[in-house]
Amino acid sequence: MGIIEIIVIAIALSMDAFAVSVTLGLSIKRPKMGDITIPGLYFGFFQALMPLIGYLAGIHFADKIQGLDHWIAFLLLGIIGGKMIKEGFSKEEEKVDERPFLWTKMVLLAIATSIDALVVGITFSFFEINIFLAITIIGFATLLISMGGVKVGNSFGAKYKSKATFIGGAVLIVLGLKILVEHLIF
Repeated sequence: MGIIEIIVIAIALSMDAFAVSVTLGLSIKRPKMGDITIPGLYFGFFQALMPLIGYLAGIHFADKIQGLDHWIAFLLLGIIGGKMIKEGFSKEEEKVDERPFLWTKMVLLAIATSIDALVVGITFSFFEINIFLAITIIGFATLLISMGGVKVGNSFGAKYKSKATFIGGAVLIVLGLKILVEHLIF
């Protein structure tokens, strides 16, 4: 797996964090730099931590399922992508929170938005990959995209939240198909 694929995965994984950051931005009247940075730090850290945990778990059983690794990667990325696309079509209204940056809330949001990254980390264990480079790219991309999400939410409202989640899901599905096709045909 090359650096381009890792960057694309990082951007796709960060779409959940972007969507949540947009809703956090909705609840801030005049965001200061700290208001913009806090979600990025939480989301970026957990988006980097979860693939590492998944990778470490995956390398312990990767040799047992190596013949099926491309199918597993395809299914996991397809399920995650499908879930994100479904969320993109959801019409649920989010409540505005008076205290959006409580550390307990931020940790729970960061874990919830990075579960997908845990599964992606497992798929990373099936490929020759520099996991530390991958988690650095994922964490940094999520940091920046989440910071942008707070600004977008504050400036434009919830207009882009569902579109970002939909696009992130579609990208993960396409990557899953690419992995499957590469292993079956090449």
